[in-house]
Amino acid sequence: MGSLLGYARVSTAEQDAAVQVDELTAAGCYRVYTDHASGTLDRRPELDAVLAQLRPGDSLVVWRLDRLGRSLRHLIDTVTSLDERQVGFRSLREDIDTTTAGGRLVFHLFGALAQCEREIIRDRTVAGLAAARARGRMGGRPSKLNADQVRTARRLYDERELTVEEIGRILGVSRTSIYRALGRDGSAVATSVATSAGTSTARREASG
Repeated sequence: MGSLLGYARVSTAEQDAAVQVDELTAAGCYRVYTDHASGTLDRRPELDAVLAQLRPGDSLVVWRLDRLGRSLRHLIDTVTSLDERQVGFRSLREDIDTTTAGGRLVFHLFGALAQCEREIIRDRTVAGLAAARARGRMGGRPSKLNADQVRTARRLYDERELTVEEIGRILGVSRTSIYRALGRDGSAVATSVATSAGTSTARREASG
């Protein structure tokens, strides 16, 4: 039988992770890794550490689902990656355990809902931009993004659901224009987005 490793997270250094740690320990975790960081941050060193430590047959245990995922998509991708490594996942508060048939079914449903949400966001964005062009607010393939497009690019980038190239296709501009609108170094943006979206993009291409 594999080991149970726990992961806890609180948003700031002032918050106390004791409740999470105590419940994870009581659940049988022999070690609990704790991050003091916002859930939206890409960099969580203790999460990286526990993911590297897990071996086939082990299970990652969290106090609550939102302690692990930055978003539903990130949560699904992380748990799917664990499953591919033959590592289980448990959430105490939601009583989910992917080593059981019921737990796996729950995450299949979550994955379907996340994909549906992503398609709705994309369709809504495309429809909104088409309506704006029809009103004369945008036209053709602009060399620069206007204020509406900049806001849309920022929102899509912050959601971490699409790559920079996909955002550019939706807005009808090049990746360079997206980089410029975000006000960041292009290589840094590409690396960040590729890290968060690469897994889901690869799966989509494989299934399509």
